[in-house]
Amino acid sequence: MANVLAQSFLFGLQTDASNNLLFYDDQTIIFPCGKTCVCHNFVHQRQTFISASEKSQGIRAMALSPNRRFLAVSERGYQAAITVFDLQDDKGRKRKLLSSEDIVGEEIVCMAFSPNSKYLLAQTSGPEWMLVLWLWEKQNVASTKKMTNSNNPVNQVSFNPYNNTHVCVTGSGVFQVLCYSEGTLRQTSSPKVESMDFVCHAWIAEDQVMTATSTGRLLVFQNGDLHWEMDMAALEVPDRQVEMKKTRGRDVNQGPALFPITALVKYSKGFACSTGPDAVCLYEKTAKNTYRKSKEILIPRHRYGGNAPSVDGQQITRMCMSPSEQTLAVSTDRGQLYGINMSSVLMNKDRRLHFEVLSLPFHSKSITDVSVCTWKPIVATSSLDHSVCIWNYETKILEVFKEFQEQPYSVALHPTGLFILVGFSDKLQLMGLHMDDICTLKDFTIQNCKECSFSHGGHLFAAASGNVIHIYSLTSFQNIHNLKGHNGKICDVKWSKDDSRLVSRGIDGVVYEWSTQTGKRESNSALKSCSYTSVAFSSDGRSVLALSTDHTLKELQAGQILRQVPVDNLSYTTMAVSHSGNVVFTGTDTGNIGTVKFPSPREKEWMIYHVHGGPVTKMVVTCDDQFLLTVSEDNCLVLWRILNDDDCGLKANKHIEETLINKACLEDKSQKMLELKLRLQEIEMENEYELRLREMKYNEKMRESHDKFTKQTETLEKAQQEMTASLEKQEVVHQQRCEELIAKHVKEVEALESSYSHKLIVEHEKYQDVQNKCEKMQLDFSEQLKNAAESKAREVAKLSQLHEVQLQEKTQLLVKCQRDKERQSLKFKRIIEQSEEDEVKQIHDIQIKYERKLLTEQENNKELQEEASIMKQKLSSLQRQIDDRQTDIGVLKQERQKLLGLIRSLEDDIKDLKWQNCGQKKTNEDKDKTIFDLQKKHQELEKLKFLLDFQLSELKKQIEPQRESINEKKERIQQLEEEVVRIDKDNSQTKMTISELKLKLKTRSKAMQQEMQHVSSLQTHLHRLQADLQECVGFIQEPSKLKKSVKMICARYVLHTEGVDKSQSDVCKTFTCKREVVEKTAQGLKPRLSKSANDEDHHKNKSSNDEDHHKIYNKIMKENVKLIAEVNELRRELCQARRQVKDYKTQLDVFKRSINSVSTQEGHHISRNERLSHSLT
Repeated sequence: MANVLAQSFLFGLQTDASNNLLFYDDQTIIFPCGKTCVCHNFVHQRQTFISASEKSQGIRAMALSPNRRFLAVSERGYQAAITVFDLQDDKGRKRKLLSSEDIVGEEIVCMAFSPNSKYLLAQTSGPEWMLVLWLWEKQNVASTKKMTNSNNPVNQVSFNPYNNTHVCVTGSGVFQVLCYSEGTLRQTSSPKVESMDFVCHAWIAEDQVMTATSTGRLLVFQNGDLHWEMDMAALEVPDRQVEMKKTRGRDVNQGPALFPITALVKYSKGFACSTGPDAVCLYEKTAKNTYRKSKEILIPRHRYGGNAPSVDGQQITRMCMSPSEQTLAVSTDRGQLYGINMSSVLMNKDRRLHFEVLSLPFHSKSITDVSVCTWKPIVATSSLDHSVCIWNYETKILEVFKEFQEQPYSVALHPTGLFILVGFSDKLQLMGLHMDDICTLKDFTIQNCKECSFSHGGHLFAAASGNVIHIYSLTSFQNIHNLKGHNGKICDVKWSKDDSRLVSRGIDGVVYEWSTQTGKRESNSALKSCSYTSVAFSSDGRSVLALSTDHTLKELQAGQILRQVPVDNLSYTTMAVSHSGNVVFTGTDTGNIGTVKFPSPREKEWMIYHVHGGPVTKMVVTCDDQFLLTVSEDNCLVLWRILNDDDCGLKANKHIEETLINKACLEDKSQKMLELKLRLQEIEMENEYELRLREMKYNEKMRESHDKFTKQTETLEKAQQEMTASLEKQEVVHQQRCEELIAKHVKEVEALESSYSHKLIVEHEKYQDVQNKCEKMQLDFSEQLKNAAESKAREVAKLSQLHEVQLQEKTQLLVKCQRDKERQSLKFKRIIEQSEEDEVKQIHDIQIKYERKLLTEQENNKELQEEASIMKQKLSSLQRQIDDRQTDIGVLKQERQKLLGLIRSLEDDIKDLKWQNCGQKKTNEDKDKTIFDLQKKHQELEKLKFLLDFQLSELKKQIEPQRESINEKKERIQQLEEEVVRIDKDNSQTKMTISELKLKLKTRSKAMQQEMQHVSSLQTHLHRLQADLQECVGFIQEPSKLKKSVKMICARYVLHTEGVDKSQSDVCKTFTCKREVVEKTAQGLKPRLSKSANDEDHHKNKSSNDEDHHKIYNKIMKENVKLIAEVNELRRELCQARRQVKDYKTQLDVFKRSINSVSTQEGHHISRNERLSHSLT
C-alpha cells in the first residue's frame, strides 16, 4: 500500500528529553516532538522530520556532532541503544544502531560527541549507571565505567572541546573528570562533592570546567580540582565584577541557597547562565579571571501577543548558541522555545532585554480536544493547561490564544469559523471568535461537558453531560431534545452529513443512533464479548463505523453488523473517516496512527505511522480532505497531508477571510488611526522643519570648511616653494661635504694599510717563537706521563696484596658471627614468648587506663576545640607572615643550589681541561691563563658560597625571635581569654542592673501616664463644677431652688473621707507585709549567688558542672526578676493610693470654699430684701 499520510508540520516540544534543543545551522534548530526529531527553520517556517524506530516509546536524549553532520538519538521502550543519523543524506537519512549486550540499563540518559566526531560518550540509567565510550563508526565499545549508585543520578556528560581524551561527568553528588588512555577511562582527581547537586556544566577553557548547582552556585574546576567559586549574590548587582574566591582545599562548604542554575553555555566573550525563573544573564570576561554582568534577558510575560496570559515562573531547561553566535535559544519546562539575536543584544544599551518566540507558542500539557470548520482553514484545540488555541493549518501560525481560569474539557468550531463552543466543569459557553480574542456570548447550564459538536449546517449543536445528550438551537438558544439512554458517561457524539441523525458511544461500550428531528433512538449496538472504543459515520451517512476491543473495524447499519475488518493487535482510542470515504484513520494508546482503505481493505492495506509519544486523544479531517490533524497526551499537535495514489494532494476549497470584531474595538481603532494620522502629519512637519534647519547649518559649515581649505592650500603652496628652495641649497652643501669625506677616507685607508703590514710581520715572528716553545713542552709532558704510569703500576700491586690479607681475616669473622647468631636466635625466641605474655597483661591494664584518660581528654578536647577555633583565626595572620618568610628562604635556597650547581659544573670543566691538556696543541701560556681565571672564578664562587651560608644563618637568627614572639602572643592570647571570661561575668551583672533599671523606668512611665490621666479627669470635674455653680448663681433670687441646686452639687462632687483613710491604711499595711517578705527572700538569695560565683571559679574546666550552674543561675535570675516586678507593682499601688487621698482632700477644700461663698451671697441677698421691705413700710 502506498503512503496515505505525510507529515506536514508538528506543534509541540518534549520537555523530559535531555538536550532537547540543538542548532543545526544559524537558521535551523532540532528539537524532539513525540517520537520524531524536528528540524525547524525558524526564518522560513519550514520543517523536516527524522522518525524514530517502531518499538520506540519516545525520545530520551539527543546529541549533535561538532561538525553538524551526525545526530545521535536514544529512545525509550527497550534495551539501551543509540541511533546515529547522517543529516547530510537527503535520500533516506542513513542510520547506525549502537547496542551491546554488555551494557546494563533501561535507557540512555545523556550523550556527547568528541571534538573530532569519532567517539560517542553515553550514560545509561540506574541502577548500574554505566558510562560507555563508543567508536561509533565501527560500532565498537571502546571502554565502560560505573559512575555512581542509584541515589546519585548523572545529569550531563561532555567531551573537552580542546582534547578528544578528556571527559567530564556531573550529577547529584557526582563530579568526575576522566581521561581515556590505553583502552580505559581513568579518573584524574577526586574532589569531595558528595553534598553538591550539580545540574549542568560547560568547558570554559582547555583545563577548566564551570559547573552549576541546584543551590545557585557556580564552581570552576581546574584539572579536576576545585579552583574558583563564584559569588552569585554579587552577580545580582548590575555592572559589578564577579568576585571569585580561591579555595585552597578540596572540600566545598555549602553556601546559602539562592536559586537553581539549570542551564549554562559558553561563548566567545564569556558565558550565559539561567539565574532563576524567566531570566538569563550574560557575563563577559575581563582581565584577571573576573566576569562582569553585561545583560539580563527575560522571557516575555505573555506567550502570544497582548491578550495572552502571563506565564511567569518558567524554568529554563536547555540553552544553546548558534554556530556563528548570532542567536541564543532556550527551551523551558513548559514546552516553549525562545530566542534572541546576539547582535541586537550587543547594540542595545538597555540592561534588560526580552526573548522572542522562536517558532510558535505550544501547549504545555495534554491536549484534550480538537475541532475544524468548513469556511476557514483554522483548527481549535483545548488543553489541560487551561488554554484554547486557534491554529491556521495553511500558514502554520497561531492566530488566537485564550487562557481560562477553569480547565476546558471540550471544544467545537462552528462551520463558519465565527463561533466556538467550550465545555467546562460547571457550564458550556458559546463564544464569538474575533480577530484577536475569544468573547463569551451565551452560557448554558450543562455541567462536565466532555463532548460537544456543531451540526454540519451550523443551526444546531449537541453537548454531552454525563449520560444525557442536549441538543440546542443556535438561533433561539432553546433546548430542543434531551437524549437519554446510556448507562454511563458519553465519550463520542457525531453528526450525520445531512444532520438528521446523531450517533453516540458511551463508556460502557454501547453505540446508539438517534433521530435529531424526533429525539428518539433509532437503533443500538451492544456486544457481550467486546465493547466499542470509537465511532464515526461513513462518508455517505448510511452506516456507522466503529472500532471494538476485539481488534476489528465494524460497519453497522440499523444496529446490525454488515462487515468486519481485522486490525492489528493494538488498543485503539479514536478514529476519523475521510470525506471521500476512501480512507479510515485510527489512533492507538501508544501514539501510532493507522490508515486503511475502505470499504474493501486487504491485509496488506494497513499502514502504521509512529509519531506521538503518548495516547492519541482525538483526530479530525479537514473538509477538503487535504489534512489530518491528530492530538495526544504528549501535548503535540501533528498536521498530516493526505495523499492519493499518485502521491499528490487533492484539490483544496477556497476559504473566506471574514472575521468578527466588536463595534467598540472598531471605534477605538478608528480613533487610534486618526490620532496616528495626525501624529504622522505633525512628525512630517517637524521632520521637514528639522531638515531645513540642518540644511542651513550644513551649508554654513560647508562654506566655512571651503574657506578654511582654500586658505590652508595657499599656505601649503607657499611652504612647499620655500621647502624646494631650501632643499636645493642643502643638496649643494651635501655634495661639497661628500667630496671632502671621500678624500679623507682615501688618505686614512692608505695610512691603515701601511701600519697593519708592519704589525703582521711582528705577529708572524711571535707565532714562530710560540711554536718552538710548544714542541718543547710536549716533550716534557710525555716524559712525565711515562713516569706516572710506572708509579701507578707499583701502587696497584701493593694494594692488591693488602686487600687479599684483609679478605681472609673477614671470612673468619663471618663464620664466628654466624655461630653467635644461631645461639642468640634461640635466646630471643624464649624472650619473645615471655614478653608476649607480659604484653597481654600490660595491654589489658593500659586499655583500662586509656579509657579513663579518653573520657577526661574528650571533655578537655571540647574546651580545646573552642579555644583552637579562636587561636586559628589569630594565628592565620602569623602563619601568612611565616609563609612569606619561608618563600623568601626557599628562593635563597634555590639560588644557593644554582650556585652550587655552577661550582660543580665548573669543577667538572677544570677536570676536563686537565685531561685535554695532554692531547691539545695549544700553548702552555694560554692554558695557564685559563686555569688561573678558573681558579679566580672558583675563589669568587667560594666567597659567594660563604656569603650565602652567612645569609642563611642570619635568616635563621631572624626566624628564632619571631618564634619567640609567637609564643609570647600565645601567652597573651591566654591572658586575653581570661579577661574575656571576667568581662562576661561583668556583662552578666550589668545586664541584671540594666533589666532592673528598665523595669523601674517602665513603672515610672506608667505612673506618669496615670497621673496625667488623673489631672485631665480633675480638670473635667472642675469645668463641670464651674458650670453647675454658674447655674446656681442664676437662682440667687429664689432661695428654695438655690438650696436644691447646692445639695445636688454636694451630692455629685463631695465624697466621704472616712473610707479613703481606711483604704489608705489597709494599703499601707499590705505593702509593708509584702515588702518584708521580699526583703527576706532577697537576703536568702544573696548567699546563694556568692556560692554560685565561687563554684563557677572553682569548676571552670568542667562542662557538666557549668551546665548545672547556669541552670541554677538562670532560675535565681528569674525569681529575682519576678520579685522585683512584684515590689514595683506594690510601689505603684501605694503611690496611686496616696495620690487619690490628696485628690480627695483638694476636692473637699474646693467644695467647702464654694459652699461658704454661696452662703455669704444668700446672707447678702436676705439683708437686701429686708432693707427693701423696711424702706417700703
